[in-house]
Amino acid sequence: MATAAAADDTAKVEQPKGWRLIRTALSNRKTAVMLAFGFGAGLPFTLLIGTLNAWLGEWQIDLATIGVLSWIGLAYAFKFLWSPLVDRVRLPGLERLGRRRGWLLLCQIILTLTFFGLSLSDPRLALGTFALIAVIGAFASATQDVVIDAWRIDVADEEAPVEILSSIYQLGFRIAALIGGALALVLSERMSWPAVYAVMGVFMGLTLIATLLAPDTPRTASEEQQSALRRAGAISPKLRAIGLGIVGLGWAWAIWTVGAFMADMLGGAVDPATGKPPSVGDFTKTYGPLIVAATVLIPAIVAAVFNWLAARPHYVLERDVPASSGLERTADHAYGALILPLAELVRRMGWGVIIVMGLILSYRITDNIWGSFAFPFYLQELQYTGDEVAFASKIFGVFMTMAGIAIGGIMFATVGRMPTLMIGAIVAAASNLLYADLASGAPYIDAFARTFGLDAFGHDLRMVRLLIAISGENIAGGLAGAAFVAYLSSITSREFSAVQYALLSSLTFLIGSLGRAALGEMIDQVGYAPVFYLTATIGLVAVGFVALEWARQGWTGRQSRASGPVPAGDAARAAQGDTA
Repeated sequence: MATAAAADDTAKVEQPKGWRLIRTALSNRKTAVMLAFGFGAGLPFTLLIGTLNAWLGEWQIDLATIGVLSWIGLAYAFKFLWSPLVDRVRLPGLERLGRRRGWLLLCQIILTLTFFGLSLSDPRLALGTFALIAVIGAFASATQDVVIDAWRIDVADEEAPVEILSSIYQLGFRIAALIGGALALVLSERMSWPAVYAVMGVFMGLTLIATLLAPDTPRTASEEQQSALRRAGAISPKLRAIGLGIVGLGWAWAIWTVGAFMADMLGGAVDPATGKPPSVGDFTKTYGPLIVAATVLIPAIVAAVFNWLAARPHYVLERDVPASSGLERTADHAYGALILPLAELVRRMGWGVIIVMGLILSYRITDNIWGSFAFPFYLQELQYTGDEVAFASKIFGVFMTMAGIAIGGIMFATVGRMPTLMIGAIVAAASNLLYADLASGAPYIDAFARTFGLDAFGHDLRMVRLLIAISGENIAGGLAGAAFVAYLSSITSREFSAVQYALLSSLTFLIGSLGRAALGEMIDQVGYAPVFYLTATIGLVAVGFVALEWARQGWTGRQSRASGPVPAGDAARAAQGDTA
């Protein structure tokens, strides 16, 4: 009895400590700033990647052009490319604000001016200028994300743990999604789109206050320490420079090719041979595979070659060679971001990396490839109002996504990771059939609604149709997204966890982003329904890669059980693939 009483007393003492930690964290200035930063990150993402397309669709910009303009989203996918600059470069005049605050202030000023600039431009009269402003905003927003992520890690401490700061960040991001999505659509029913973006510019400008009040951290001595890449046994920096140059040229060519075509398309250029604007479909067919090769295949080959070189004494350092300049440290950082994570993955998985990369590139393609046309589909094609779409897509849809994530969590615990990944791929592809039916007059959705008595919510079933389609798509997307994050986490090496996960997750946007413009051109030509059937079929590619990866993990697991423990990561975790 005495022991039990003592335990009760201990619990009573410990419980207030936990609550006191939460209260302390939530009352900390850092958490308030983190909420504002989450809002500042979510607002431009929502306005530039989603809501902007509602504006363009309402102003009768063709879908092929909307698809091309959606390529600005590649800035978010490739932000790791210039993250070394953000970490190393000291901004003249702004460095005195702090290690991170100077960059944040610059990005937020540019974003505020972006929204005011968009509000003063007319995409019908000067689409090129409009697109240029949006591109600048996307790069500023992606750069701000890099800085905010670093700031969150820098300032975390016992009073404001990184876990609480991350949760607060997500809360701010979701609030911004409601403001930039639902509220913007509601406002667009009552004022012009330029006025809406001017209002959003005011919201963005308010984040400058948080930056000026934010605490910051000084540059640490560890940043000047010698990189492990320059210690004895590491590959020679000269060889690394060659590999980095090859990979850098591939990325530079890909970005230049996409940017040049965007400029031609949005600037009103015409093909001299036909006298018509450049064909997005032809560009995607010709250059799409080459862009994937330049940004994925060539870096993987270089990574494999460097694995071979690392095992041969002639190509590695005999002694430590410290970096002697900022340029060399930046090159080390770039090598660590672009090549080293892939080199570890190729070394660990061997030829299986081909299956893994195919799965990564294709798994979320059905979501990524048509997302830019959602608002034009709802508002122009189906003639729903902004208020209706705001509720169905940005409020009701959020809860459906959360439901999908919850279902994914339950499935992980009951059927395992790989079965959940397979089911996620199947339902993500199948959800496109809901939209195909919606675009065809919704005969099957109507039958479903009548069977389950859902038609009682509206005499013409219009809103019920939209809610059913969005429910299916968002639940499927939530489930598939949770499954994909779990899969990426399972194959990521703990040694390169942050960088490798960032690189692999960014590749998921590549093919979907490239395909959007061609999809928009196809919608203009044949309509929405055939395109949705096509995207559902494309989703089967991911199903195929999941089946191959499931088989690969099973084979790897059997090999590991037969030969005993193997080094870190893939084989050991693969053996758990059907139970974890």
